[in-house]
Amino acid sequence: MVGMSFIAVDIGGTQLRAASYPSNSNRPIKELKIPTTHEGETVFDRVVALIESIWPDEAVEAIGAALPGPVDPYKGIILAAPNIQEWKNFPIADKLVDQFHVPVYVDNDANLACLAEWQFGAGIGHQHVLYLTISTGIGGGVISDSQILHGQRGLAAEVGHMMIDPDGPACGCGGIGHVESFANGPSITRYVREQIALGIPTTLSSSSELTAKRIAKAAEEGDELAQSAFARAGSYLGMAIANYLVLYDPSIIILGGGVTQAGDLLIEPLKQSLKERVLHPRYLEGLVITKAALGDEAGLLGALALVKMKTQTQ
Repeated sequence: MVGMSFIAVDIGGTQLRAASYPSNSNRPIKELKIPTTHEGETVFDRVVALIESIWPDEAVEAIGAALPGPVDPYKGIILAAPNIQEWKNFPIADKLVDQFHVPVYVDNDANLACLAEWQFGAGIGHQHVLYLTISTGIGGGVISDSQILHGQRGLAAEVGHMMIDPDGPACGCGGIGHVESFANGPSITRYVREQIALGIPTTLSSSSELTAKRIAKAAEEGDELAQSAFARAGSYLGMAIANYLVLYDPSIIILGGGVTQAGDLLIEPLKQSLKERVLHPRYLEGLVITKAALGDEAGLLGALALVKMKTQTQ
């Protein structure tokens, strides 16, 4: 693959990122970021223009793309995309092939963040990885026996949507009592608002400016309600992870996303809850629980890891 290069694209609801990479490095030749939407342009046209703007002088062997929402990675179709209403059952891989005349590989962004952490980040050296991203939603991915887990339809490991309480709050997906509805950023904020309405004392205000980040800062400063909000979220995450261990039996759990920036406020109650609820202590022997290492680069590096794996197996 001397003189060859790859294109990686990370498509989000608010921004698009793309980079070109030499075949033998994960350091980009060119990288660019633009807003996802612009009046008078389709999102797909903006993706095409972005890729063209970072197209390298070297020949491009393949394009990889990290996509938001549920994806059929076998057919290259994005089934739905948060904040991109025009993309429903959208055959993005075929459209990009028609445009650029090179192979195109796509997957869900959480799956590819998992792949990136395994190849380049916190999961190096492990063959069994569970990755969770905890922010506005909760997503994840699973590496099992050094293979990313997709399932029959490409929809496996939607870990944020495991039901943990059939009488719980509504989830953003429309379901009830999913782990996401207890432990993502908006659910932490919602819980604090509910407690304020009940008269629980706090230094926080229920104004529109209340966020999980503000709650974490108040917790660090000793606010008991704020601390209890993260303890509650961590407890539910520990409950969910106890279930994931039974299913996937990983050697490492990698935690990414903005909510994990709260650190021990979230992680310590998570670990305690997991210890109390795990089916058997053997699941915890040697288990590593750590924060993600790649940050915002995980999407691009996951798309890069995907095209490298695909081209090596051709």
